[in-house]
Amino acid sequence: MGSRVESHQHHPDYVSLAALMSRELKSEKMENPSVRFGCAAQSRKGEDYFMMKTDCQGLDENPSSTFSVFGIFDGHNGDAAAIYSKDHLFNHVLDAMPRGLGRHEWLQALPRALVAGFVKTDKQFQSKGLTSGTTATFVIIDEWTVTVASVGDSRCILDTPDGAVSVLTVDHRLEENTEERERVTASGGEVGRLNVIGGPEIGPLRCWPGGLCLSRSIGDMDVGEFIVPIPHVKQVKLSNRGGRLIIASDGIWDALSSEAAAGSCRRLPSELAARQVVKEALRTRGLKDDTTCIVVDIIPPDNSLPPPSPPRKPQSKLRSMLLRTKFRGSATKLSKKLSAVGIVEELFEEGSAMLAERLGNDDTCNSNKSGLFMCAVCQVDVAASEGISVHASSKPCRQGPFLCVDCRDKKDAMEGKRRSGIRVI
Repeated sequence: MGSRVESHQHHPDYVSLAALMSRELKSEKMENPSVRFGCAAQSRKGEDYFMMKTDCQGLDENPSSTFSVFGIFDGHNGDAAAIYSKDHLFNHVLDAMPRGLGRHEWLQALPRALVAGFVKTDKQFQSKGLTSGTTATFVIIDEWTVTVASVGDSRCILDTPDGAVSVLTVDHRLEENTEERERVTASGGEVGRLNVIGGPEIGPLRCWPGGLCLSRSIGDMDVGEFIVPIPHVKQVKLSNRGGRLIIASDGIWDALSSEAAAGSCRRLPSELAARQVVKEALRTRGLKDDTTCIVVDIIPPDNSLPPPSPPRKPQSKLRSMLLRTKFRGSATKLSKKLSAVGIVEELFEEGSAMLAERLGNDDTCNSNKSGLFMCAVCQVDVAASEGISVHASSKPCRQGPFLCVDCRDKKDAMEGKRRSGIRVI
């Protein structure tokens, strides 16, 4: 027995456990992509703001785990809501994340935390009594996984190395979005065009009161709370070939299609690419609005991002249809098949404006030692007698998550169950 062990120790094909673990850790580290980014902007009204953060801490148990965050906030009726969202939305999302999660669970918890963070940002900004509003397109990149949350008409697109372009957001413009028009009117709003007395209706469809063209935003307290801050959220996993994200305000998208924006900057590094997209938008339409663009390259470990080849027409329509297929929860066999041939794997997509649907279910009532529950939106402690289940109607419900009284009032107002309690005098 001893001689047999001895022969194993000296056999050239055997490697010590410590060496194997070191090799695995090194290999795992090398497999992670790098992120490069650039931003460009031209201002007309001074209401566009953006944020770019890298090396953000994600997991409590693993300090070396980091992620990147990018956001564009296109304000209207002033810049206050855009500035507030830029400064506070990120922290509100982190506050809503459970502690002590592993990477997989952390990514799964992101969509719910993003919803809570958006609603909390809107609630706290409205409490200031300011009438400004803003779109918000918020992107979190964790290794190969990209999670995008958005309200309004700023947009994020993905350009993959094979030339397929897919939109990761949904435009919340009343003019184009039939479902949102129906939701707003069902919640108590009126949708119509600007009507000058004695003249024809003009311009895009707007929500009244207020005349906002968007059905979702942060702020806009003078419009009515059926204009909700609940974001559309989409989560995808890129193949190991990487990809390019283009995040931009409507100053870009009013001038360029998604395909034109992606095509205008291919083969350029991210910083030059952002400038080129803005330049192309201004060449096409002129400076009629604030125009902001962030380009983010998610680059494979070999430190090169192959320039996308032009998409082949027979495949582009099929791929775009497949990329729009709705996936919820775990990846299905279809998404795994698409991933195997290099197409983006879709992990999650949900755009409902109903808070109960977006916050999900808690099968257990998680209270702390003092018997208090935590509000799922604003994270304040509430007594068991005061906490209201997000799923409760008129009857008490013991199934979480729970809301404080203020957040429950806001939920009811967003769903048209009561008139908004916030009014501008």
